[in-house]
Amino acid sequence: MYLTSKPTLGMCLAVLTSCHTSQAFTNTAFFSRFSITSPYSRSLPPLFMSQSPEAPKKSTLVRKPDSAVELTIVAPGRATKAAYDKVCAELSKTISIPGFRKGAVIPAAVIENAMAAKGGKNALRTQAIQSLLNELLEPALKDEHNLEPIGQPNLVTPSETLAESFKPGEPIEMVVACDVWPDIVWKSIEGKGKPYLGLKGSYKRPPFDQARFDKSMKDLAERYATTTPAEKGKALAMGDACIVNMEGYMTAEDGVSKGEPLPDAASGDKVEVILGEGRYMEGLVEGLVGAKVGDTKIVYVTFPVALRDKALAGKRAVFDVTVIDASTRNVPEIDDELAEKIRPGLNAEGIKDELRKAVDDQESEKWTGQRNAALSLALAEVMDVEVPDTLVTNQAREKYANMMADFRGQGMDDEEIKKQITPENFLKYKAIEKPDIVKDFKVSMATDEIARMENIEVPSYQVDEQLEAVKKDSNGEDLGDENVLRGKIESTIMRRAVFDFLAENASLSVEYEEEQEFDEELMNKLGQESLEREQRAAEAIATDDLKGKNENHGVIAGLKEDINTQDTMSLGVKTLKSKNMT
Repeated sequence: MYLTSKPTLGMCLAVLTSCHTSQAFTNTAFFSRFSITSPYSRSLPPLFMSQSPEAPKKSTLVRKPDSAVELTIVAPGRATKAAYDKVCAELSKTISIPGFRKGAVIPAAVIENAMAAKGGKNALRTQAIQSLLNELLEPALKDEHNLEPIGQPNLVTPSETLAESFKPGEPIEMVVACDVWPDIVWKSIEGKGKPYLGLKGSYKRPPFDQARFDKSMKDLAERYATTTPAEKGKALAMGDACIVNMEGYMTAEDGVSKGEPLPDAASGDKVEVILGEGRYMEGLVEGLVGAKVGDTKIVYVTFPVALRDKALAGKRAVFDVTVIDASTRNVPEIDDELAEKIRPGLNAEGIKDELRKAVDDQESEKWTGQRNAALSLALAEVMDVEVPDTLVTNQAREKYANMMADFRGQGMDDEEIKKQITPENFLKYKAIEKPDIVKDFKVSMATDEIARMENIEVPSYQVDEQLEAVKKDSNGEDLGDENVLRGKIESTIMRRAVFDFLAENASLSVEYEEEQEFDEELMNKLGQESLEREQRAAEAIATDDLKGKNENHGVIAGLKEDINTQDTMSLGVKTLKSKNMT
C-alpha cells in the first residue's frame, strides 16, 4: 500500500498526471512512511492526536450493495497542515531550485511555484491529501467500523479536484469508496440454533460395493482363524495351511526347464503358506492343492508385474516345494464375542458398520463431489453473503487467464488469443461467470465460518503429509511459495472436514445408480463437442473491429505467459483475506 522511495519533483508531476486517469489514492501514496530529518520535521506534530481539541471527527459510513461502502472522513486543520508540511519537508531534501542549496529549507510557496512552472500546480496539495488518507483510512475502517478493506480504495472526488480547495491548516472532507470483507448472515430457522445443521438435499452416487465389503469381512475373520494339525495323509485343500521348503529357479527359454537359481529372497525354508485365492504369486497355491506332508511338488508360478524387484516382475519361475507340515484352519463367524476381541466395546453390528463406512470411504472419490454439491445448495439457502466486486473481478481474471491458456494448449494461434484479451470481452466473460464465482465464494466463506464455530481444526501432520505428496508428484517443478502452497492445502483439507461434518448432521436422500461402461468413442465425441462450444463462445464475445486493438490493455494485468494457475476460490479464501489484511 505504501512506497518507500523518496519523492522528487518528477515524481510529484507524475502523481498529478496519474490522478487524471485513476482516482485511486493508493497508486500514488508516496509519503506515509518516511523518516523526516529536515528542519520542517523537527516541530511537526502527529497528523492527529486523540487528546487534541481538534482531533478528527468520527467518520461516517454508508453501506452500498455488494459489500461496498462509502466512508466520509473529516481531517482537522492540524492534520492538513501536518500533512502539507511533511510533503514540503521531503521535497526540500531532493528538489533542485535555483538559489537554494540541495537539502536546504525551502519555503512551501517556492516549491509550489517551481512545480506549477512545470505543470504541477496542485501536485503538492494532491500528495498532502493522499498522505492524509494513508494515515486516516485504515484506522477509520478497522478501529471505528471494524471492517477490513479489500482491493484498492478510490476517492469519490478525485484528489486533484479536492486539491483546488485544499488549504493547509483548514479541515477537509474526503469521501472514499471501497469494498470491504463481507459478513455471513445466517437465516433464523425455527427450532434450529445452528441453521447449517440438518441440511436437506439429494444426490446420485454409485451403489455400495457389497462384494468389497464381503471380502473385507472375510479377511477380517481370517485374521482370527485357529489351526489344528491335519490328519495323517490328508491332502491339502483350499483353506488349509502348510509349512514348506521352497527352492526356486527361473524357467529356461522353453518355459518348462529350470534355468538360473532365484535369489535367496525368492526362496526359503519353513515358509508358511495359506491356501487361499489371491494371496501369493499366481500358480503357487494351485500347485499345492492335493499335496500331502512329505510330498515335493514342482510348481510353476508367474511373479506379479508390479513386483518391486524389476528383474523378477512378470517373469515365470519354477519351484521345488516340499511340504513338511500341514494344518486345518477354522475361520470364525464375526459374532458379538469376536467383535469384543476385535474392538472392545463394539458388537458384531458395530464392527460391520465401521467396516462398511471404511469400504465406502475408499470409494468416496466417485461420489463425494455430488454429495458436497447437494450440501452447497442447501447451505446457500440458510445463509447470505454480499460478495464484493473486487473478489469477483480477481477470480474472473484468473478463470479468464486459464481459459486463454487452454486455448493456447488446444493449438489456438497467439494472435487469435490476443484478439480475445480485450476489456469488452473480459467484462462479458465476467458477467457470465459471476453467478458461479459468487456461489463458490459464499460456500467457501461459510465453510470457514463453520470450521471456526465448530472448532474443526486440521492436524499439522496431515498438512505435512499432503505437502510432501504434492512435492513428490511435482517431479521437481517449481511450486512457488511453500507457505502459500501450505495454506491452500490446509484450506482444502479443512473444507473436506467441514463437508464431512455437514454430511454427518444432514438429511440427504441418495439415489443409487449403476456405473456405465466406459465408451471411449462417446467420450471423444463429447470432448470434441465441448471444445467446439468453448471456441464458439469465445468467438461470440469477440467483435469484428477488435483486430490489433488493446493488445496490452491493463484489464488483464494478472495474465502471465505461463498461466497455469488453478481455480483457487475454494482453496484460497483465507489466503486472499490474509493478503488484503496485510
